[in-house]
Amino acid sequence: MTRVLILGGTCEARALAAGLEPAGDIEVVSSLAGRVREPLLPSGQVRVGGFGGVDGLVRWLGDNRVDLIVDATHPFAARMTQNAAEAAARVGVPMVALQRPGWLGAEREGWTAVDDVESAAAVLPQLGTRAFLTIGRQGVHAFAGLDALWFLVRAIDPPEGPVPPNSELIFARGPFTVGAETALIRRHRIDVLVTKDSGGQATAAKLDAAAALAIPVLLVRRPTLPPGIEVVDDVAGAVSWIESIT
Repeated sequence: MTRVLILGGTCEARALAAGLEPAGDIEVVSSLAGRVREPLLPSGQVRVGGFGGVDGLVRWLGDNRVDLIVDATHPFAARMTQNAAEAAARVGVPMVALQRPGWLGAEREGWTAVDDVESAAAVLPQLGTRAFLTIGRQGVHAFAGLDALWFLVRAIDPPEGPVPPNSELIFARGPFTVGAETALIRRHRIDVLVTKDSGGQATAAKLDAAAALAIPVLLVRRPTLPPGIEVVDDVAGAVSWIESIT
């Protein structure tokens, strides 16, 4: 029996867990960080919460006899990916990162890319005055000082830290449609979209809506993966990687 630890929280992680569950020779344990109040749970065994850094993950891997690791966390969960890579190297457990392709691989006219949310906050006043902020609940604090702008902030859970003084919060989970996103942008008179280069189809409709309405898009680039990590870009690639080892 091969035990696979899936570091999850994404739709790809859930799809991978569901796809591996029927395999009689593979046991799947999915780990969720616990940052979302009501997460969508994958099939099979699930643990919720942090490991306690690299040392804690090393102990957990040994105590639970993990054979393989698939890091299917969000593309911006850089700390978890770094910790997993270090822990996997220390205990000699093979690891692959499952990361869906980003949107910045197919840039469109009117897109501006920056390295982090602080840079996005610095550039934003040059692009518009009514922003649709869709970066999740982490990082919203970077825009809290922009009191001359108005924000529509969308997240699954309430943001961490301060929020812009002139803002409206809405809580929603994708997938979203182009029609609904277009109507939302028009209703709130949005003139600039701010998002992260998360990739995937569940939340891509806002980009199509922005293009249709000819409003600029400000994207935060993904953090760089640690060197030496093998990467696949879809669930099928992760399954093939697991099969190649088992």
